[in-house]
Amino acid sequence: MKKIAITGPESTGKSTLAAHLAAHFQAPWVPEYARAYIEKLDRPYAASDLDEILKGQLALWQKAEDAQPHLLFLDTEALVMKIWAEHAYGQASDFILQELKKQEIDLYLLLDVDLPWEPDPQREHPHLRDYFYQWYKRELQEMGAPFVEISGKHDSRFQSAVQAVEQLLAK
Repeated sequence: MKKIAITGPESTGKSTLAAHLAAHFQAPWVPEYARAYIEKLDRPYAASDLDEILKGQLALWQKAEDAQPHLLFLDTEALVMKIWAEHAYGQASDFILQELKKQEIDLYLLLDVDLPWEPDPQREHPHLRDYFYQWYKRELQEMGAPFVEISGKHDSRFQSAVQAVEQLLAK
């Protein structure tokens, strides 16, 4: 099973791209658990919620893996949680860091911030998009993770992502 994580800053089209890639390759995708979790909160999220969000994300991921697809697209993963925790609270929990080390991703698609910001009650940092993009890129490089930067408008972005996945599958 090949696992492809779509990652990057807020409002870069991760969910849309994950769904389109899954449809194109006739493979499942795991949606972002954080969105549903935060919608149910009756208070602002706290540092401890990030561990719970990652646990929920991992449960969705495991359920998808249990079906043993040849390809699996992930709309978020532990790197997102690490960066979120470090930015919001100054550090990531041991749980998040351990899960990031255990995470086995065959390819990360790092989405550029060249799409317009789309306001959403759960999005927080329209003015820090490039800052976060550079942070994601640095983290992926430090991890030695295989990644491809994906940019361009909608169709161009999709075609670049398809090409990156096809290259992975050809290996």
